[in-house]
Amino acid sequence: MHDGAVAQAKPRPVIDRLGLSMRASHVLVALFIVGGMIFAAIGTVMGDTFFLRLATEALIFAGLALSVDILLGYTGLLSLGQALYFGLGAYVSAVVLKQVPSFWAAMAAVLLVSLVTGFAAGLIANRVRGVYFALVTFGLAQVVAKAIYNTRALGASDGLIGVPIVPIDLGVATVMSNAPAGFFLVTLGVIVVLYAISAYLLDTPFGRVLVALKANERRVPFLGYSTRNARLASFVIAAIVAGLSGALYPMLRGFVSPELLFFSTSGNAVITVVIGGVGTLAGALYGGVILTVLKSVVGSITQHHLVVIGLLFMATVIFLPKGLLGLVRPRIERLLGGRAR
Repeated sequence: MHDGAVAQAKPRPVIDRLGLSMRASHVLVALFIVGGMIFAAIGTVMGDTFFLRLATEALIFAGLALSVDILLGYTGLLSLGQALYFGLGAYVSAVVLKQVPSFWAAMAAVLLVSLVTGFAAGLIANRVRGVYFALVTFGLAQVVAKAIYNTRALGASDGLIGVPIVPIDLGVATVMSNAPAGFFLVTLGVIVVLYAISAYLLDTPFGRVLVALKANERRVPFLGYSTRNARLASFVIAAIVAGLSGALYPMLRGFVSPELLFFSTSGNAVITVVIGGVGTLAGALYGGVILTVLKSVVGSITQHHLVVIGLLFMATVIFLPKGLLGLVRPRIERLLGGRAR
């Protein structure tokens, strides 16, 4: 009987550390989705507009933070110019929507432009390492921001206004971009899809190569992988995620501004990732909501909200180096079971 019991005992599954961490992130994102749907239901019942639109903006900037985390959390690349792709996506989306009021046409155009721009910028930025990489990405964003700022056809310093309200055909239903709850759910769906695609790619052997690049780039070629191609691929993926997130902004606000390409936008995205948790992906979503709500609440009390955000950033770096989700995710990993290899 004892031998039978031993024979029937099944060993616990062995999962590598990255896979287990990714599963824990999936649980956190599932909770995030449930919370978002409950929030949308409450907002609809109460007839709210302001908080639903604020939450939609938080999701959009969370998508930008997600692109930063792909580079910083997995490849170890600090980009100070992700606003380039976010702002460019917003401008391309606005231009397309003013000519062809189609949600899917705007997203397709932004996807193509982000792919080409990310590839071209990646070829330039990936020629250097470390702080020089951060400075090059910052410089590229500044150049494009200045060019758009001085282009009259794009509204110059005033930005583009008059972006029309567009219907979003989802097959089973059509949602108008000015519907607070409807567009919030559409934005939530887009950001979750971007997360899912990013998480899938990072949970493949390609993702392991990126983690290896972060750990020790010099040893990766001895494993038979091209460091140049892997870095470039991660750069392009991050650019596409940022661009598609930015494409939603003019649909929400009805205009775009050159400020979307400024350093403050990139800096806020980095702060968002650090607060939420670097290398978690889910932390970018939670951090985006926390930072947006904090800016709104503190901004309504005092004009010095940047001081509060700066103090929060420093406190997180000092006392919570793994971010807020760094406190939660290890517990979820233990609940999921399995031994990390």
